[in-house]
Amino acid sequence: MFRVTRDLLSYKFVNKMNEYDWRVKIHFGIQVKQYDNEIFISQSKYARDMVKKFGMKGKSYARMPMSISIKISSEPTSKCVDSTLYKSMIGSLLYITTTRPDIAFSIGMYTRFQSNPKESHLTAIKRILKYLSFTSDYGIWYS
Repeated sequence: MFRVTRDLLSYKFVNKMNEYDWRVKIHFGIQVKQYDNEIFISQSKYARDMVKKFGMKGKSYARMPMSISIKISSEPTSKCVDSTLYKSMIGSLLYITTTRPDIAFSIGMYTRFQSNPKESHLTAIKRILKYLSFTSDYGIWYS
């Protein structure tokens, strides 16, 4: 009698569990959309939140993360900016490169100036944030 009841309960449990969609949707801020033979991962919510956090929401957008005409240097005569804010921006942007390899090079170029960031470096980081506001739904598609 006990075995029959246990088997019946196991059967009901398995059937009930099969009714749910157990595929991962969000994991550590990364949104995952699974299809039959494909997976799309993005951080669109994180990107929108980050743009909002740093006050770039509603600003003009950039079509490219980095300007091709600007020379990057330490500029000893240029005005210094708050390194804490700069490091916070860099850290947030580094996390988003998990699903956004298109901005990895641009961010890597400006991580070098974390110890003594200048106004031009902060302007360039803001440009990357403007690019993110324009392309927040981008991600990686695996097929």
